[in-house]
Amino acid sequence: MSKYYNGRRTKNLFDPAGKSPFRLSRSKIELFINCPRCFYLDRRLGVGQPPGFPFALNSAVDKLLKKEFDLYRTRQISHPLIEASGIKAVPFKHEKLEYWRDALRGGIEYLHVPTNLLLTGGIDDVWAGPDGQLFIVDYKSTSKEEEVSLDADWQVSYKRQMEIYQWLFRKNGFNVSSVGYFVYCNGITNKDKFDARLDFDIKIIPYTGDDAWLEQTISAMHQCLISPVVPEYSPECDYCIYHQALKEVQGK
Repeated sequence: MSKYYNGRRTKNLFDPAGKSPFRLSRSKIELFINCPRCFYLDRRLGVGQPPGFPFALNSAVDKLLKKEFDLYRTRQISHPLIEASGIKAVPFKHEKLEYWRDALRGGIEYLHVPTNLLLTGGIDDVWAGPDGQLFIVDYKSTSKEEEVSLDADWQVSYKRQMEIYQWLFRKNGFNVSSVGYFVYCNGITNKDKFDARLDFDIKIIPYTGDDAWLEQTISAMHQCLISPVVPEYSPECDYCIYHQALKEVQGK
């Protein structure tokens, strides 16, 4: 048996008769959008998708960015990257920031009363404008030859991520701008040698979010969870395609 994946979980499962709020993270909302069947198997039946390998370098960039922006947060002055982008803001200072950043044990939370679903999301950063309005900020890192952007089809998940965070903060009573920012770090690989150093081009990309889709999605997730019937296989889900291929090969 794998040290990291046991195939079946018996805790943190949705119970249609349960009275306690059921916690759903931002990543589980994305899972539902991508494949209701995999979402149901995971949250209702305890059979989650096998985990991927951790992106250690991405995590290191994320951690260092937080440390750097926190230095300016403490002094309540704008970061040079923010100033260079022409953004009027400073890193937002709040006593719950570290809790909001903890995707596993905390995050920014909101109880959706009609469904009794507790929606959560672990943020990277928040900036505040001179009028107190908040800008949600997400860190991304990659390494590619072309300039980073948000134009690829698969990056719609990044945009939904931003919109979920904006919605959660609004539901917590904050004045949140529809404009959020991605701090996108692109590893430079065209140097002559490594020298035990990896440099990055860093670009701040604005994105205007629209969270109008979220309420309907939350209701759809709840209907999925309370149903006694497992959703059909999704023709666009790699896991579903794999499971169907196994059934065909095994004659079941």
